[in-house]
Amino acid sequence: MYVNKEIEFKTLITKEQYDNLLLEFGLDNNVFAQTNHYFDTEDTKLISEQTVLRIRQKGNNFKITKKTRADVGADETHILISKEKALDILENGFDASIIGIPYFVHKVAELTTYRVSTPYKNGTLFFDKSEYYGNVDYEIEYEVDDVKEGTIDFQKFLNDHEIVYKESIRKSKRAYDCVKK
Repeated sequence: MYVNKEIEFKTLITKEQYDNLLLEFGLDNNVFAQTNHYFDTEDTKLISEQTVLRIRQKGNNFKITKKTRADVGADETHILISKEKALDILENGFDASIIGIPYFVHKVAELTTYRVSTPYKNGTLFFDKSEYYGNVDYEIEYEVDDVKEGTIDFQKFLNDHEIVYKESIRKSKRAYDCVKK
């Protein structure tokens, strides 16, 4: 198990902006897919606690991640698991105490992101196309180690590319909201 601090800035963008950014940065041939399988209790305790629990699948690699809000950004805890273990969890749910959550959880939603990344200033830019339950959206994420510096750099990036900031709710919530409907 390992823990890290995630500080990120996000904005929704249009398909045209996404396509233009892939071309500008020469990333159109570097897109990879990752599927997030989201988990919660029967009575959605994690959603009400603003905790995200997921298994991220990249090819045959699987990782359980717990994301909790922090004073700055989010604290993430990760556990790498085998494909066999992941498939069992996806089918049957699991006791999340292995990652510090005192509940039995089951899969409640999933979302697939087609992602590219590139270094930018003192962080990493991600350009994402996400598909879930008949929906497609596009966003930019900028992950950094320093909030103050990241705020300035992200705003400069948006200004330089004439992108108007649009609030982006978490991918987990977007997918879960579709399931609820």
